Amino acid sequence: MADAGARVAVIGGTGPLGGGLALRWAAAGLEVIVGSRSAARAAQEAASLAERLRAIGRGRPPRGAANSAAAADAEVVVLAVPFAAQAATLDEIRDALAGKVLIDAAVPFDPHRLWHVEPPPAGSAAAEAQARLGDRVRVVCAFQNVAASRLWKLDVEVDCDVLVCGDDDQAKRIALDLVGAAGLRGFDAGPLDNAGVVDGLTAILNWINRHGKLHDAGVRITGGGSR
Repeated sequence: MADAGARVAVIGGTGPLGGGLALRWAAAGLEVIVGSRSAARAAQEAASLAERLRAIGRGRPPRGAANSAAAADAEVVVLAVPFAAQAATLDEIRDALAGKVLIDAAVPFDPHRLWHVEPPPAGSAAAEAQARLGDRVRVVCAFQNVAASRLWKLDVEVDCDVLVCGDDDQAKRIALDLVGAAGLRGFDAGPLDNAGVVDGLTAILNWINRHGKLHDAGVRITGGGSR
């Protein structure tokens, strides 16, 4: 992986999705910083993930830090907070993001109906982040369609591909490398304008889970090949 040496901060790393991604990247040997609004909670989560890794005898123990410190110390930042918290979180870490890649995993759901997307003015969570941060940060979207619970099972294949959208090819390459490091298969899904479609797929998957009586439905790209 081209960016295996990169320090990755997972903002929202104490949540189901962020914690699962942090666990997988730490298991793969990446240097991971778990970010939270509370430095103490971040440290506690990092210690819990480290204990999981010790139990299986692999990986690199992550460390915890408050969001701003985690973002400042990282080379790549992953935003894994609910969309309702996105704007405030970005304002908190804005200065630390300058010149970096931000991977946004948020989906602008109706909080009472997770099968219904309410697109923000920019069209998607990731595009909204890009508009808020300006061109000093390269924003891509990824991991919206992955069931968080699957990420925590390191011995189980995650039956879902990851769609990566962004306007910067190098930033998308970094995101795709991280997808691979997490044990998943990623695809370049085009420009950031396409991120709204990816958000919508998450709502569809939630509907299928609820009404089709499935668990952790995902998206697979067929046709052979990868990326």
